[in-house]
Amino acid sequence: MVGAAIARELSSYQLSTVLIEAAPDVGAGTSKANTALLHTGFDAKPGSLEAGLVRRGCELLKAYAVEAGIPLEQTGAFLVAWNVEQLGRLDDIEANARTNGYQEGRRLDLQELYEREPHLAPGATGAVEIPGESIICAFTTPLAFATQAVCNGVEVRFDSAVVAHENDSQGNHVLSIDGGGEMLARYVVNAAGLHSDDVHGLFGHDGFSVVPRRGELIVFDKLSRSLVSHILLPVPTAKTKGMLVAPTVFGNVMVGPTADDIEDKSATGSTDVGIRALVDKGTALVPSLMQEEVTAVYAGLRAATEHSDYQISVHESQHYVCVGGIRSTGLSASMAIAEHVAGLLADSGLELKAKEHFATIRMPNIGEAFLRPYRDAEAIKANPDYGRIVCHCERVSAGEMLDACRSAVPARTIDGLRRRTRATMGRCQGFYCSARVVELLTRCSGRSAEDLVELEGQ
Repeated sequence: MVGAAIARELSSYQLSTVLIEAAPDVGAGTSKANTALLHTGFDAKPGSLEAGLVRRGCELLKAYAVEAGIPLEQTGAFLVAWNVEQLGRLDDIEANARTNGYQEGRRLDLQELYEREPHLAPGATGAVEIPGESIICAFTTPLAFATQAVCNGVEVRFDSAVVAHENDSQGNHVLSIDGGGEMLARYVVNAAGLHSDDVHGLFGHDGFSVVPRRGELIVFDKLSRSLVSHILLPVPTAKTKGMLVAPTVFGNVMVGPTADDIEDKSATGSTDVGIRALVDKGTALVPSLMQEEVTAVYAGLRAATEHSDYQISVHESQHYVCVGGIRSTGLSASMAIAEHVAGLLADSGLELKAKEHFATIRMPNIGEAFLRPYRDAEAIKANPDYGRIVCHCERVSAGEMLDACRSAVPARTIDGLRRRTRATMGRCQGFYCSARVVELLTRCSGRSAEDLVELEGQ
């Protein structure tokens, strides 16, 4: 998310820029497995770098979503207290929001709370409404950043983990790529997420360590969507924002995330303990939700560190910027982080000369609240493939899949196609459409079906 946002920002200047991606696609790690909320920053630590960047990022991304076709719904949020202690903290939360520049929060009386969320469990002691909180597509956002970057001249290199670094005789960075090959650069920005501390070490620095914080979530079937109208937030703790219930832009409802610090940076599997905790929390917040069908469970790893704030630093003499420890607010702050990093690069000597023309883009809008191709008579008339449904659970057409495979940043894997179109994301989890999806992707990508299935397993 953050690396793609930085690449997009730099693509507006007269620079030669390369986005080096360890995975086979952008947005395939932490960025795809989160709560997909666009935060106002009302609850961030006042005075922190994170607070300022989340607030600015929310403004930028709301505007960009409209421009680029990223699914976004400003549902608003209710932060709900459930006991006397939590009720007593609401005053501080409202004061914190005002300190962070968010003035729209207001206290709700219990009658209004239950009128607007009638399926909420009984027993709430108070609530604060945060009308600016939104749900957004965490899949389309990094893809939009990368697509616009590519359309403005950025090169993307996939399957290219950086494993070593040195400087040549002219002081340029020489980056060694896993599997062979080198990259020469005058300036380097480290936005390696879970591995930002590892890359930071390659440049001779320490100061923070990434400890993966696993967050597990449950996604409920679309028939549950009428049970929840707003994002239902808990009173946060010192460690985490806590488990919430929220609608999604795909028409589902989700519960999560958990927050467990682990050691393995690849441990994205769900756990029995985690799922039980989610069921308990969902039952406590919206009891009737537990009677609905579960579409999926998944887990993501946040890049938590021993510090409470982002770990963004510039090393001017080295022409190196580190963007680490972004944790769970990277989606909300991404565009502001990119803006901030561009300023740090300029401060360290990089000349930023704006291009005369900065190409805009428009992404396929895959949100449920927007016009989808299968319902668009004009689109189907122009291209009958938009009327040929392949994934029936999510109403994804062959036309959309073909577009995704031929885009500026094309789908190269089943997971990549899923995040661009919603194919295989639905109730059957690909049971009925996988064969057709693999056939289509094989034809477009040139990969064998065996290779695609193997990549999906990884």
